[in-house]
Amino acid sequence: MKDAKTKEVHKEIAIEIKKHKESHRMEHDVFYQALEEVLYSIVPLIISDEKYTIHSVVKRLTVPDRIIKFKVEWFDDQQNVHVNNGYRVQFNNTLGPYKGGLRFHPSVNEGILKFLGFEQILKNALTGLPIGGAKGGSDFDPKGKSDFEVMKFCTSFMKELHKYIGPTMDVPAGDIGVGGREIGYLFGEYKKITSKFDGVLTGKPNFFGGSLMRPQATGYGVVYFTEKMLEIEGKESLEGKVCTVSGAGNVALYTIEKLIELGAIPVSCSDSKGTIYDSRGVDLELLKDLKFNRRKSLVDYITTHPEAQYIPVSKYPKGGHAVWNFECHAAFPCATQNELTEVDAKNLVKNACISVSEGANMPSTPEAIAYFLKSDICFAPAKAANAGGVAVSNFEMSQNAAMQKWSFEKVDRKLKGTMQYICTNVSETAKEYGVEGNYVDGANIAGFKRVADAMIAEGI
Repeated sequence: MKDAKTKEVHKEIAIEIKKHKESHRMEHDVFYQALEEVLYSIVPLIISDEKYTIHSVVKRLTVPDRIIKFKVEWFDDQQNVHVNNGYRVQFNNTLGPYKGGLRFHPSVNEGILKFLGFEQILKNALTGLPIGGAKGGSDFDPKGKSDFEVMKFCTSFMKELHKYIGPTMDVPAGDIGVGGREIGYLFGEYKKITSKFDGVLTGKPNFFGGSLMRPQATGYGVVYFTEKMLEIEGKESLEGKVCTVSGAGNVALYTIEKLIELGAIPVSCSDSKGTIYDSRGVDLELLKDLKFNRRKSLVDYITTHPEAQYIPVSKYPKGGHAVWNFECHAAFPCATQNELTEVDAKNLVKNACISVSEGANMPSTPEAIAYFLKSDICFAPAKAANAGGVAVSNFEMSQNAAMQKWSFEKVDRKLKGTMQYICTNVSETAKEYGVEGNYVDGANIAGFKRVADAMIAEGI
């Protein structure tokens, strides 16, 4: 009987996904990828209680509340006019104000933001905090722009965005291409327009309302989650173990920092041009100087450390990436979506890796995830493992609302507690619904259930 019901639900899900695909363009493929993963994961929950079908929660949750698209006009330093697209996808506010980052990158389009916003709903739900899910941004590229050009763009962007945000309505944060500089410009323009000092953006510089430890939050959080997952699964800890990390932004470098603090040996990182492998352990201070201060390529790392290896993108294994081609105990993909392929997954398993934790948003392809699960790898999906950033963003909202400032130690303590809570909840949920050890299904079911139950309770 249960098998028949499962087949029926699978058929309904396939129809729902097909409807989404037929009504949108190909740029939404990454959204469909996320949709399929989540919807098939939650089948045990759907068949456990008919209320989710009766209230059509799947249909309602997979369509954003609204998608806002607007034109952003700005002047460069030569007084040339440029036009970019601006977006805000307000996906679901059942649990609290819309919450999710702003991304400034040429790849930004409606489909990517729908994917990120949908993931954000479940990620935010997993934290147990009162926040909904959203995402936004622009196809503007801050790379190579002067501070004044970035400021002009942010000013123009906020002139439109301010109509749709507020401390109890929608609280954006930073993401790729949007750091403290951009948030500062956006917040400054918001104050000029509204004459309000609201906690309306998170990731603000510390001296006007930002929380301590926000830049470190996602990287630290993914390591705290991994620590707890390895403990629950009865695996060896990270101390003294070799770890591989991809990426060279905040998430990657602060993942490396926390790993070093815990006695692990992170040996790699990567950027868009290539990968650094340093078998002695990477030089974190040099990496921070290259990426945060000088904004240089990782190729400059070997100028200081010629004994390290630099592998350019052109030398990557076919269908894979160099960073996952080394022996390690744990791997941390912290760069971008779909960066870790099935080829990479097979290389990691072959090279004795026992744990993979996603620091970036959906960095592993579906084929890679399937291979990890089949190989009994401890796999921590992004929506659970990288929730540290949004958790500290919520802490910033709390501090702003109370006009308080918490110490670094307090924020770090609360972050660690939140990540341990998420990991334990995901593990116990997976066990409850018959998929013990599967943190993908556990995270999807736990996040979906919290949002779905609230949607049912508040009616239509």
